[in-house]
Amino acid sequence: MSTTSHSSDSPLVAVVGATGQQGGATARALLDAGARVRALVRDPDAAAAQALAARGVELARADLRDPESVRTALRGADRVFGMTTFADARGVDGEVQDGRALADAVAAVGAGHLVYSSVGGAERHTGVPHFESKRRVEEHIEALGLPATFLRPVFFMENLTAQGPSVEDGGIVVRLPLPGDVPLQMVAVADIGAAAATALLDPSRVPGGAIELAGDELTGDQVAQVFGAAAGLPARYEALPLAVLGGDEDMTAMFTWFTQRPAYQGDLAGTRALVPSTHDLAGWLADTGWTPAG
Repeated sequence: MSTTSHSSDSPLVAVVGATGQQGGATARALLDAGARVRALVRDPDAAAAQALAARGVELARADLRDPESVRTALRGADRVFGMTTFADARGVDGEVQDGRALADAVAAVGAGHLVYSSVGGAERHTGVPHFESKRRVEEHIEALGLPATFLRPVFFMENLTAQGPSVEDGGIVVRLPLPGDVPLQMVAVADIGAAAATALLDPSRVPGGAIELAGDELTGDQVAQVFGAAAGLPARYEALPLAVLGGDEDMTAMFTWFTQRPAYQGDLAGTRALVPSTHDLAGWLADTGWTPAG
């Protein structure tokens, strides 16, 4: 069993969503830094939770829809990482409820500092529903007067490979509902986790208490060329109509917002100062070993 050594006097960091993308990346980065980590999980017996336990992570059962369980799980924690999602049946209203419950629990137990992963542009009144819901959470944290840092990541690089560029007629084809000449900022989830770990262990590393995280900025045409270079194949980009989103209000609002320059305003230099190993898209594809499917 592989474990991570840490100092008994290092801060105890509670991580919400530790078996998910951002929480998992944060927990791993904290472990690599020698921190003590407590993972708040719904099911401690789940394989992902047990994998964390095998690295020396303390597991605590908690559900943001059960505020008392969250307060119990946070007791004794010095710092807290939190994120929320709109991707369940409760949508953005549920996300706001979860975020407020987390903030209230942090305040109730007196944890020293909260790092909340929000979204790039949350504070700029984008009109994108899941950006606005994260801003409501930020506002609640501010209203409580909690010592807090807001990380605002831009578009995840992982989104580009979730459905995967396709191989057609011997070439890579990248398709998004976005004109090919519109720049899109992006960031790797691992770098969000590394930034969160840094901010948790030393909040002064994020002056002003907020940063919009970004690792690269590319147009659709440039994205296709990066994927093509990684695959060693010719590549092209095809812009899709917004209709492919099937009337999804949230996604339609987001992709429309992307075309309204400036959209994301990520601090690429500030992100790299916080995480010197920040990936650009080409580096991320190389590090993850991406290969085209089909």
